[in-house]
Parts: sequence; structure tokens; C-alpha cells
Amino acid sequence: MTAPTYQYEINQIEKHYGKNAALSSLSFCIEKGEKIALVGPSGAGKSTLLNLMANLIHPDQGEILIDQKRTTQYKAGRDLSRKVGIIRQQFDLVTPLPVIHNVLAGRLGEWGFFKSLISLIFPRERQVAINALKRVGLEEKAYEKTADLSGGQQQRVALARLLVQQPEIILADEPVASLDPARADDVLSMMVKLAEEENQTLLASLHSVDLAKKYFDRIIGLRNGKLFFDLPVEQVNDEQLQELYELEGMRQDG
Repeated sequence: MTAPTYQYEINQIEKHYGKNAALSSLSFCIEKGEKIALVGPSGAGKSTLLNLMANLIHPDQGEILIDQKRTTQYKAGRDLSRKVGIIRQQFDLVTPLPVIHNVLAGRLGEWGFFKSLISLIFPRERQVAINALKRVGLEEKAYEKTADLSGGQQQRVALARLLVQQPEIILADEPVASLDPARADDVLSMMVKLAEEENQTLLASLHSVDLAKKYFDRIIGLRNGKLFFDLPVEQVNDEQLQELYELEGMRQDG
């Protein structure tokens, strides 16, 4: 029986900020096409982990592999943008610009600086952007100022940008934390659906355990920068979640 080939391998990574350990001896693997929710209390290291996996920062120890190649071996720009796309709760949009420009920002890794600069004046590949906006239900908003859209609509613009980028892996850092429950459910449902349609791997950090259980196949719990549990969603129980989020002082007293 051959061993599985992992798309992501997180091998004993550690990350420190001064004397504080954001992540400590963390290891797990991800297969292509998995939908994984990352949960845990504030300060558990979720954002640090996603930034490491996106190659935005580097571990102090250990290594991260994408398709058996270290993240640091991928060139910034085209190589990396084809592999990994990241979406955040702040959306990372340039709100004074029209929607279509923000969507086409998904092509920056392919185009390079000068082609991207020209596109700010004369948008290139308009139809690609329009098609992406159509899939997220915002085709009619293409030429509106992004700042005039609601939070839920802006997050859909960020999803359309990912559709244009076409990465193999989506890392989502609290992508719906700033939205009300109904909008959060709507955007997360769309994100998972699009990832399935594109056969993309999805790893999302979430505050809502209910949303994690509803939309994801596997849940990874982080606490104090360490792996607390890593289980199929149907095996995660209330006792584990209660212990994951339990205050440190209460835990010691108990």
C-alpha cells in the first residue's frame, strides 16, 4: 500500500515573537481537496500559522512543504500565486477603486508590475473578471466603487478575486468574522461551494464552531500555539471544544 502524497506538510514548525512562542512543535498534513476548519481561542496561533503557510513569514524552526517542495523554494509572484491564495476578514481590497480592478488584482502574480499598472487605467481581461463576478452574484456591480458595497458584498469581491487567481489552495483567515451571522453563513457557503467546483483545498480559521461543523470535513484545534486535536468533524465532541476554549486559570483551578 503506497503512502498518500500530501499537498501540505507542516513539520515541527516553531515561531517566536521575542520570548513568546506563537507556535510550538506543530505538525500535520493536508491532502488535496480537503476542507479543514482551524479553530481555537484568540492568541492560539491561527493567523500566524496561515501566514506561515502562505509564505508571508517564515518559521524559526521546522519546515512547510507544498507538493513536497519547501515554501521558501517557490518564487514570489507567479509560482506562489498559482499554488496559494489567501483571503482575510479585512478583505484586502482597495476600496476607492471600482470592483473590477479589485477582482483583476487576482492576476497580479501572473502579470507583473507594469502590466498591472496599465490595467489600473485600462482593465485587462475584463471578461474574466465579469465571469468571476457572475459566479458570486455581483456581475452588475463591476464598475461601482468598492467602498459603496456592503461587507458581505466586499467579501464576495474577494472571492471573485480568488476565482481569477485560480490557486490550488485557499487559506482563509477569519473570512467571515466581521459579518453578521446570516451574511457569514452565506459567504462561507459560497466559499466552500466554489472551492469544491474548482477542486481547491480549503483551510479556514473560524470563530464559529457551528460553521466549522456545518461546512468542513475536518477540524484542527489550536491552543497556546500547539495542536490540541485534529479530527474528522463527526468525531469532534462538545467536551473537547469546551476544553479547547476553557480559560487557562479555570483549567488550572480544575
